[in-house]
Amino acid sequence: MKIGLRTVKTAVAAPVALLLATGLNLESAASAAIITILTVTNTKRSTAKTALNRLISLTLATAISAVCFSLLGFHPLAFGLYLLLFIPLSIRFDLTEGIAVSSVLITHYLAASEISVSLIINEYLLMIIGVGCALAANLYMPDTEKKIQEDQMVVEVSMKKMLSQMSTYLNQPAKEELLRQECLSLRDFVREAQIQAREYEENHFFSGNSYYFEYFAMRRLQLNVLSDMLKILNRLNAEAEDVQELRELFEFTARTLAEENDGSDILTKIAETDQRYQQKKLPESREAFEERAMLFQLFQLFQDFIEIKAGFNRNK
Repeated sequence: MKIGLRTVKTAVAAPVALLLATGLNLESAASAAIITILTVTNTKRSTAKTALNRLISLTLATAISAVCFSLLGFHPLAFGLYLLLFIPLSIRFDLTEGIAVSSVLITHYLAASEISVSLIINEYLLMIIGVGCALAANLYMPDTEKKIQEDQMVVEVSMKKMLSQMSTYLNQPAKEELLRQECLSLRDFVREAQIQAREYEENHFFSGNSYYFEYFAMRRLQLNVLSDMLKILNRLNAEAEDVQELRELFEFTARTLAEENDGSDILTKIAETDQRYQQKKLPESREAFEERAMLFQLFQLFQDFIEIKAGFNRNK
């Protein structure tokens, strides 16, 4: 059985919240522990957002319940009217995370048959202790930047290898299909790395740096294009002289692919090669024409592949 860091934090923070609420002689002190359990999330930023939303949600819930209980008394029907108003408003103001927690605290008014100042303060203290302990628990987050950078290296080495193999296996459809399976596996790896990059970003309150997330998003787009290229290569059976320049482009890209490479040199080579192909004599047979059309489509996709990286560097 694996116990994650979030579980450990929750197991520590919830009893602390309960001890604090009990030490302050708050009514329904266990609610503070429940709030902590529901508020601890995977990142600092998401926990802070959840905590703030819960406090705003409690304010909205208190105002609506005060109106409902004053109109219908402390009756289950009044609680039903409260929910009828509170839930749609919470959805409207993007406070859905606080619906359950705030409604539980509102039942304390119902059970006490009053909404006194002391009871309102009690509920706010329960909420503050609960979300405060969750925030404190998430102050520590392991630094995952090194792991993210290692994932970058894995992606770049894998893509270089794939491009080199594409050059070697041109006109060998069976092996191109194997490469496509590798491409799909790498795309899954990049998707997981992108999730880690987002969590890394959200664990820095005041950092607007989304470089790693955008980097993996860029590589995912490239791998989508690469997968489309491999579909074509799996059907391609052109003359050796027709694919030689494409082979050279793949080899050049495999050698120069890097995080800091803006792709301008490769784009220049693609444009030159494409121009030479268009100046060639038109094929005479239908089969040769279809092969030429597939080659042209490959060049277009390969240009898209490189332009994705070039656009990333411009925006960076």
